[in-house]
Amino acid sequence: MNTIGWAVKELHNGNKVRRSGWNGKGMFLILVPGSKVKVAEGRPLASCFPIGTEFEYAPHVDMWTAQGYLIPWLCSQADLLATDWELAE
Repeated sequence: MNTIGWAVKELHNGNKVRRSGWNGKGMFLILVPGSKVKVAEGRPLASCFPIGTEFEYAPHVDMWTAQGYLIPWLCSQADLLATDWELAE
């Protein structure tokens, strides 16, 4: 019986986690550390910020989806209360 607290600790330890109840094949979460970013020409952020703008991304959790995308993840109430968290390969 692994709770969200267990999952967060595992993310901080550098592990990938998932819920056994998720239907999508290959889905998992990772902790992305904070990083400095410089806006470069031709990159998506260049449509919002001047080229050369520097800023910091805050640490956050991303999900690898069943469709093969890496997206920011927000915890749902179901995920928050779930007890089926496990390590992902």
